[in-house]
Amino acid sequence: MKKSFLALMLAVIVSVASCSFTTKVENDPDKDKLLIDLISYVLGKGHYDAKDINDDFSREVFIDYIDALDPLKRYFYKSDIEEFKNYEKLIDDEIRNKEITFFNLTYERLQQRMGEARTLHKEILEKPFNFEKNEIIDTDYEKLPYVTDKKEMKDRWRLQLKFNALSSYYDKVEEQIDSVSKNTNYKRKTSVVLEQEARDITKTSLKEYFEFADDLERKDWFSIYINSIVEEFDPHTYYFAPQDKDRFDIAMSGKLEGIGARLQKKNDNVKIVEVISGGPAWRGNQIEVGDLIMKVKQEDEAEPVSVVGMRLDDAVSLIKGPKGTKVSLTVKKVDGTIEVINIIRDVVELEETYAKSSIVKKEDKTFGIVNLPKFYFNMQDYNQRNAAKDVKQEIIRLKEQNMDGLVIDLRDNGGGSLQTVVDIAGLFIEKGPIVQVRTKEESPEVLSDKDRNILWDGPLVILVNELSASASEILAAAMQDYKRAIIIGSKQTYGKGTVQNVMDLNRWMRSNDFGDLGALKLTTQKFYRVNGGSTQLEGVKSDVVVPDRYSYINIGEKDQENPLPWDKIPAADYTIWDGYIDFNQTINNSKERMAKNSQLKLIDENARWVREKRDVNSYSLQFSKYKENIELNEEQAKRFDKINKYKTNLTFESLPYEAELMKKDSVLEEKRKRWHESLSKDVYVEEAISVLEDLKINNIRKSKNPLTVKN
Repeated sequence: MKKSFLALMLAVIVSVASCSFTTKVENDPDKDKLLIDLISYVLGKGHYDAKDINDDFSREVFIDYIDALDPLKRYFYKSDIEEFKNYEKLIDDEIRNKEITFFNLTYERLQQRMGEARTLHKEILEKPFNFEKNEIIDTDYEKLPYVTDKKEMKDRWRLQLKFNALSSYYDKVEEQIDSVSKNTNYKRKTSVVLEQEARDITKTSLKEYFEFADDLERKDWFSIYINSIVEEFDPHTYYFAPQDKDRFDIAMSGKLEGIGARLQKKNDNVKIVEVISGGPAWRGNQIEVGDLIMKVKQEDEAEPVSVVGMRLDDAVSLIKGPKGTKVSLTVKKVDGTIEVINIIRDVVELEETYAKSSIVKKEDKTFGIVNLPKFYFNMQDYNQRNAAKDVKQEIIRLKEQNMDGLVIDLRDNGGGSLQTVVDIAGLFIEKGPIVQVRTKEESPEVLSDKDRNILWDGPLVILVNELSASASEILAAAMQDYKRAIIIGSKQTYGKGTVQNVMDLNRWMRSNDFGDLGALKLTTQKFYRVNGGSTQLEGVKSDVVVPDRYSYINIGEKDQENPLPWDKIPAADYTIWDGYIDFNQTINNSKERMAKNSQLKLIDENARWVREKRDVNSYSLQFSKYKENIELNEEQAKRFDKINKYKTNLTFESLPYEAELMKKDSVLEEKRKRWHESLSKDVYVEEAISVLEDLKINNIRKSKNPLTVKN
């Protein structure tokens, strides 16, 4: 896979160079035009299933882009859209001619309309809302027509703002009722005062919204335009502006270099909203949640730089930095005092993204569960910390506790590194193919586990749901095809059977006067199960299907725009696992238990009810009807309270090494306490443990006539 992809990259880079994508040759000072030119070229040459950029393509980009700019239809008028439609079939021509006239028109018009909206919403919020008036708001914005004049626009804003304020008003009325019931001396506020307070909350919310919009620069809006183009190729092809690329790297590796704090823009201030356990700020114990960062000084600079009023991304870029460097923060503490705090930056590991495990006790038996949030790895160096290494270490530790069976929890795992999948799968089989990968116009390449060692040859269950995607599906599919594990979960997983590579656009330039160009995440390959079927669209069908909260909500790949199609290739040569006795009977036993389980029936009923409520798009803006509707929903929802009260007969314990860590880290202790409490109420984990009990191991295992599937 790596060789063929590098060959493609080399060919494309040579082609780009020969086409002279340089500022000197093109003599084009416009970075936006350069990006359009470069990205469209890369898409055409490198995408697995490149689309023709024609009038039909242009029409789709037009629809998605306008929707991205104004999803609630509260900025553009019908006349604006009619004017924009002159370009509906011309975007493809503009891409080819390196023109951005359409973008310039929409960008300038949006800024104008947002300016008008600032005045409009202030006018509306100056007057009290009449919550006795019988009005309806339709929140199916996709079907709403664009307004024709300022009067209609003002009314649309009025309805949306009234809806926001009504929600706050209802909360305040309920809070007052609660306060009066607890304290007979409580001084009641009039409905006029409560309405004013609710309106003030809406004013503050809109103020923060427009402050965020003010922080957006032209390049941010241009990124939206570019992504409206690239996402027509498929849902996973995406342009990363420079700061977005940094976030993506952090998400994939699970670590960053900085002070170890999460920041948020609040009015004009940069506020500490979380201190990350184990990071430099946490170790120094001088910064706390609620502190405001006023100034930032680098160790090699004489004067600090004020970050008050600065864009959050720009402030973050000043605060973060390489490991070992010092940064001085002028901080306004929660108590109002001002302090200068020196912090030595370090690598901060975001533990919530990493694998974690727990010992599971059921009567006299011990089991293990490993939760894997994503298949993480370091994009610069795979040999550093990655999902495969961590999972292996957790299994070794669980084996030391003499576990009788293992659960791998891949629920909500959106994927990540394909290589980590191969390495993890190899922990459970002797050797053999794990996944087949196909590059554009090339024969499939089989990625195999070549290590004959098996770390865990005991009973294995994998938990999945509708949000288990990509790499998660490959691991589940491989273990299912080998009959190595029983898959318990949703009817099918997400259905993402494509591979993306992140290409640094700066590396394709012989010279560049425009600064960082960002990166393009590009779909370059599809992957297939060892049985030959793609996971694209179809996902992995669970051996034991159980309902969950997503059962009736459209969230899979098949529900996205522009997904690549499902297809099939010949199967790879692989030998089905011969380590179980009565494998199919175990699945049938589980299905029978699930069919009788009252908790699952209640979860299924709840999922249907949630879907029913999600389909409601019309709401009354009359307080009495609004209140009546909420109370009806709350009454209906009461029958689902039992879901959270469910309790299994399982107990959960941290591994000894983690128990030692928790003696010094109360944050980690609290996180694990909550996780264990959640697991103890988890009917899916309960069934997984029951399946592990049922799975009988064939101690001979070396069958003379193993069932082999051949290509």
